[in-house]
Amino acid sequence: MSDVDNSPISARAAKQLFAGLKSAPALVLAVSGGPDSVALMWLAARWRRSLARGPQLTVVTIDHGLRPEAACEAREVKRLATELGLTHRTLRWRGAKPSTGLPAAAREARYRLLAQAARKAGASHVLTAHTRDDQAETLLMRMLRGSGLAGLSAMGRFTERDGIVLARPLLDVPKSQLIATLRRARIGFADDPTNRDTAFTRSRLRALLPQLAAEGGDSRSLARLAARLARANAAVEVLVDGAERFLQLRTRGDAPQAAARSFEAEAFALLPEEVRLRLLLRAVNALGHEGPAELGKVETLLAALDQAVNQAKTQAVAATSRAPANGRAILKQTLAGALISLAGGRIHIAPAPARRSQRNMQASVRRAAEGGS
Repeated sequence: MSDVDNSPISARAAKQLFAGLKSAPALVLAVSGGPDSVALMWLAARWRRSLARGPQLTVVTIDHGLRPEAACEAREVKRLATELGLTHRTLRWRGAKPSTGLPAAAREARYRLLAQAARKAGASHVLTAHTRDDQAETLLMRMLRGSGLAGLSAMGRFTERDGIVLARPLLDVPKSQLIATLRRARIGFADDPTNRDTAFTRSRLRALLPQLAAEGGDSRSLARLAARLARANAAVEVLVDGAERFLQLRTRGDAPQAAARSFEAEAFALLPEEVRLRLLLRAVNALGHEGPAELGKVETLLAALDQAVNQAKTQAVAATSRAPANGRAILKQTLAGALISLAGGRIHIAPAPARRSQRNMQASVRRAAEGGS
């Protein structure tokens, strides 16, 4: 670890962290009370005071109701926010908590509540305190899950969620530097024991990072890898955009359908595998009604499509003495609420018909609304 990683962040460096947010009307700061988010609040407040005009800052603390200490930590964040001249709100995640998948459910609830707070405050951005260490942990988690190039790009500096931009100004900053900044300013912070709870994957990976760092895999090198993968992923996305336009030009005047997508099978087959995969993923996610498709299932679908396209070519060559059945579907599958078929030399993707249970439920709702039994 370099000396810079253990040195406090200067006022000039802090100004660079937030420079791109100067023209925002208002910003929401997500502050839990831990060192990362408290440092975010303190640095943002100092940056805002340096501006003649700038965004209104609102601090929001989410109490998930999972630890009795959380309420006290929220009050401490409010005290510090008030000292810094910032508005503070505490929002609570109410209702039953799941017995499995708790971290993911808590994360979804947190972002939902933060987006609601941003809309109420008239804020364009929610700032979170994700650090370089978090980026390294995220990359490792996704590697272990077998994520594709997009997933291995880890977290972006700016992402959109529920109509609000999530900004991560500290993504290149190590946690150690934030702690050094708070110690220099004599500002305390909370210690969340769940960050060390080995029941959670992220905590177990966090405990492994010192050993990886000894082999050269420190947070700096892992975050650099994520950035390079993000750069490659952006380049592939440009290729997919071009391929999509190419396939549209190959429709030869066919009228486009708003509720469906169609590709010429032979032209589709000429594209690189990763491009074909992403084109399918885009179409299924756009037209399906059962949530995002799993990458592994889209890969299986692509393999089935490739096999079906080759089968169609073989049949076309063999059909010398009979007319080919161009209207017959050679392949028909559903995935994530989308129907994918190969017929007449084209790949078609459209919303899949509702399942019988869904149709029965919808009919029951309609009967109830009409006063029927």
